Amino acid sequence: MPSVRHARGQARAHARLVDVARSARVSTASVSRALNTPQKVSPTLRARIQAALDKLRYVPNGAARALASSRTHTIGAIVPTLGIGIFAAGVVTLQQRLEEYGYTLLIANSGNDPELEARQVRKLVERGVDGVVLVGFRHRRETYDLLAKMRVPYVNTYVTRRNSHHPCIGFDQQAAAAQVVDYLIDLGHREIGLICPPLEFSDRNVIRLRGFREAAERRGLPIPENLVAMHPYTVDGGRMALRSLLQINPRLTAVACTMDMQAMGAVFEAHALGIRVPDKLSITGFDDLDPVAHLDPPLTTMHIPAAELGTAIADHLVARLNGRPVQRVTEVPAKLMVRASTGPAPSV
Repeated sequence: MPSVRHARGQARAHARLVDVARSARVSTASVSRALNTPQKVSPTLRARIQAALDKLRYVPNGAARALASSRTHTIGAIVPTLGIGIFAAGVVTLQQRLEEYGYTLLIANSGNDPELEARQVRKLVERGVDGVVLVGFRHRRETYDLLAKMRVPYVNTYVTRRNSHHPCIGFDQQAAAAQVVDYLIDLGHREIGLICPPLEFSDRNVIRLRGFREAAERRGLPIPENLVAMHPYTVDGGRMALRSLLQINPRLTAVACTMDMQAMGAVFEAHALGIRVPDKLSITGFDDLDPVAHLDPPLTTMHIPAAELGTAIADHLVARLNGRPVQRVTEVPAKLMVRASTGPAPSV
């Protein structure tokens, strides 16, 4: 005869949905809703059902549910890196929103490598994810072909393109970059340098750089190639970039960076060189990472709405999975955060 402990453990291990419903004094349909679409269940009822689940140590049979519904209730997201706070912030809100819908988020880090990303997409699809989140537009053709063949909904994020063949949720990177340069020119700056990572780093930086340069050209102040400093996306890279720009043109009064990390380095290097910011040199960033508002001086930068993007991405994919109509292109505006690192161009 099995021991009491063994019998009890066995009962708990094999608790059924009907057992949970009986313990919580609800219908099996209510338990199913609490597990699959918790947002449709009141907080009070959800708490009661959860207490029963905990008491019986009930574990849903994910494989069986997936076979029955052709769904795994998982979404895969491939980000360039989690080392950049802007992606981490977006992932947090994406995960929170997906949890409200009863979905689990799986995350992969591509390191901005399209080939690695293609392998990661294949692995996620093989594991049965219901949808995929991609960052930017630079992806291998085989990635799109696989998603289309397997009928896995996907969305390109942090970018928009009005005539895009791919669903996208983001903001107009080029227009946002142009706004930064227009702002500097409106302050009277005529000698402007640009700092960015190498162009293979990401397609978003290519677009931002294009926005900077086209805005300057439109205003009659084209920026020559030698005043575009490409250095690694690090604080030290920003420091090296500013040094190189000032060696080429010591008369620079403003520097626009495609990413905050390099802008932070530029601010630190300006301090080291005894250049007052913004009295002698204005510096701008792009992303609005948490630390930049606390620099000395606080950094003027373009705020990327990462939290809003995360929520919109989840809403979009879940709507598609449930057969509801969605917009092919959704734009969430970026906003220029004007702080103390910029000011009027110094008088000669």
